[in-house]
Amino acid sequence: MSKLWIGSHIDMTAPDYLEGAVKTALSYGASTFMIYTGAPQNSIRKPIESMRIQEGRTLLEASGMDASKVVVHAPYIINLGNTVKPETYAIGVEFLVRELRRVHQMGFTMLVLHPGAHVGMGTQAALDSIVKGLDEVLSQDGTNVTIALETMAGKGTEVGITFEEIRYLIDHCAYPDRLGVCLDTCHIADAGYAVENVDEIIETFDHVIGLSRLKVVHINDSKNPRGARKDRHENIGYGTIGFKTIASYVHHPRLEGIPKILETPYVNDRPPYALEIALLKANKEEENWRDKLESAT
Repeated sequence: MSKLWIGSHIDMTAPDYLEGAVKTALSYGASTFMIYTGAPQNSIRKPIESMRIQEGRTLLEASGMDASKVVVHAPYIINLGNTVKPETYAIGVEFLVRELRRVHQMGFTMLVLHPGAHVGMGTQAALDSIVKGLDEVLSQDGTNVTIALETMAGKGTEVGITFEEIRYLIDHCAYPDRLGVCLDTCHIADAGYAVENVDEIIETFDHVIGLSRLKVVHINDSKNPRGARKDRHENIGYGTIGFKTIASYVHHPRLEGIPKILETPYVNDRPPYALEIALLKANKEEENWRDKLESAT
């Protein structure tokens, strides 16, 4: 039986940074995890030399984790689809180059990226701008890091909300071998896909994009009805997607070997990931599991 690579987003904070992130992931019973190289809302970054990278990598390897399954997420501020403000586009290109180099220095090989938003200029304009930006970035970053384009919920003027839009980016980029995809269960549900039809969704993804491109799955429940385009994550089993559907993606034989990452909300200011990971590993729903965190003091 193939190993289940499952984990969650982990804050990578001072003073232990990567070493601390690995310790936290292990405390959750995770076999992988996802980090940001700094705050996701800005471009401020600590020097890589101060982030206990070697200590983290040593612990990661000793624990049996596979560095190739670790996920890094790019900050939200990058918008290669902005054709209204050239300076925003230029900043996105420059910063994404630096992020790819940081991921490479950390010894990881995958960076998840929100494709971008058209800010009123239309989907096609944004898609073409993103292709242009990706070409600029991948022609100069000098790494082997894969950019995993994330499927989006359609909030605001986001693009990348259909498999076809993601495929367009891959087909028109000059460096398609450097591109993969991150499938987010909450996002595709909010975008209008019938997420509960798991086999159908996977088959459609394979037909339009190709499962060989799927590098990571974000396993999130949703607070919203299908097609709401709001992107509000919910804890597993407490949303409109439900435990059974989420677990079906986690354990689906066609998705073996692909990292599954939780980005669900904290409960009573506490991370729910140890409980959610345990339930998903066991493939066993437990009603009212969140009460354990809500009643904690």
